[in-house]
Formats: sequence, C-alpha cells, structure tokens
Amino acid sequence: MTSSKHIPVMLNEVLDALKPVAGETYVDATFGNGGYSEAILKSSDCNVIAIDRDPFVIARANELKSIYGSRFTFVSGTFSDIAQLINHPVNGVVFDIGVSSMQLDNPERGFSFAKDAPLDMRMSQSGLSAKDIVNTIAEQDLANIIYKYGDEKKSRQIAHAINLYRQQKPIETTIELAQIIYTVLPKKFGQIDPATRTFQAIRIAVNDELQQLENGLKGALDIVLPEGRIVVVDFHSLEDKIVKSFFAENSEKKVHISRYKEVSPTASENLKPLAFVSKAISPTADECNTNPRARSAKLRYAIKRKELSHE
Repeated sequence: MTSSKHIPVMLNEVLDALKPVAGETYVDATFGNGGYSEAILKSSDCNVIAIDRDPFVIARANELKSIYGSRFTFVSGTFSDIAQLINHPVNGVVFDIGVSSMQLDNPERGFSFAKDAPLDMRMSQSGLSAKDIVNTIAEQDLANIIYKYGDEKKSRQIAHAINLYRQQKPIETTIELAQIIYTVLPKKFGQIDPATRTFQAIRIAVNDELQQLENGLKGALDIVLPEGRIVVVDFHSLEDKIVKSFFAENSEKKVHISRYKEVSPTASENLKPLAFVSKAISPTADECNTNPRARSAKLRYAIKRKELSHE
C-alpha cells in the first residue's frame, strides 16, 4: 500500500469546505493516491466518483473499491472532461491541482531532478513528453514557456543554453537538464534549487495544466447541483489566479438593493451561478511544519446559487 507515504494537503479544510452529507455524491477530480476520496468516504455515508488520467493510480483505486464497494467509482480520464465523464448532477467537486506526491516520489516518472531519470513528466503517460519539448521546440518558444509558466527571469538564457546543448546531443534525463540550467543559474546553499521553476514550467506545458484547470472548473460548475460546492486546492500563483478569476466572474457582486425597489421578473435569469465565494484559505503552521509541500497551498471554494423560488 502506498498511502502511508502520501499526506493529503489541507485535508481538514477540504472536508470543512465540501461538507459531505450521507446519500449525496461528490467528485474527487484529481484522485492521485486517494487521500481526499478516502477521507470523504469516511466522513459520511456518501458516494465518491474519482477521476484521474494517470494509469499508475488504478491499483489504489481498486483498493478503495474493495473497501467501499458501490459507494466508490473510479473513472479514467482528465478532469477537464468532467462534464462528459460524469453526465449527471453531483453535490460537490474537489480539485487538488498540480503534480501529486506519488508522481514526484517516483523518480522514473521524470517529474523531479532529485534523482536521475528519463525526462518524461507525462501524467497520462501519453502524448508529448518533456524530452520531446526540450529537444524539438524552437528556442524562443521554449523561453516563452519557461517565463510564462515558471516565472523564470533567466528564461531566455536557459532556453539558449538548452538549444546549444541539444545541437550536440539530445537531452535524455532529468539530471542532464538540471545541469544545463545550473550553467545559467548556479546552485547556492540554503536556496531553492534553481532548476525548480524551469521544471515546473515544462511540466505545466507537457500536461496542458492551466487549460485543463479552466475547462475543469467550467465543467464542475455545469454538473454541480444548486447549493453544491466546488473546492480547489492549488499550489502556485498561475493556478490561483485562474481559480480566483473564475469564481469572481461567476459570482454576484455585492450591491445594495432597496427593499422598496421593484424587481423585474426576468432579473433571476441574469443572476450569476455562484452565490458564495470564499477568500483564500492557507494551511496551518503545524501542517506546514509536518508537510513542507503544503507551504504554498491555497484553498478556495464556492457554493452554487439555490434555484430561485417563485412562491
């Protein structure tokens, strides 16, 4: 069992935001190692549908299926297709955005430069890999990816160094790529590894993570019932900006309306679908101390508007 290595981030806060109720159905849109799914199933006699594109998680999904039976269903696919994968209403959806700890901890997946491994980074194990991107994409396009998705100020220099290197031989492994980055940004004791931002950027590009998030949020809003909840845990500013903007665009601005003002019968048709959007919630200091990966996490959630009564 792999669950002992995995610590779900902000688990208590996720459950508090989702508020599972017996008999209702919730979607864990980013199953990973099943931490959220298992906690939701334990919290009440509810049902969980889990989604993941990573074939490596199927064994863990089968494990939960053997314990919870018909209350748990696993669907293989990307959460950007949530509305197509789950074509019926649900009471809530939770997202844990980004790379999972089980992906990072398996060096053969090529997500981390902590150990030498093939340069892969594909969550689905299909499509273009990180190796394909760093060896074939034009230098300027590579620089744009590193800057846009990694917020790396030295993006042009890193892309140039990669281009010079790959003219001699293909870049094959994580350590090989990291060493190229170190020629531009040398390692300094006590500081974050200078390869971190570039690896993040390439991973986001490989998995089309930001577009996946936008599509997933839209799909979740479509399938969540009135009074249903959408809960998102993200880990960096690009993701959080998308979540914050999506929630804001789909919620009503708070404006004072006089109780004596006559309301148009068509006013309800123009209401935005979200009735409540939380502020960003951060992990506790204790959690950050015990689980360093939680330090950059933010949780936001929203509640869908009730169906309006014409009584």
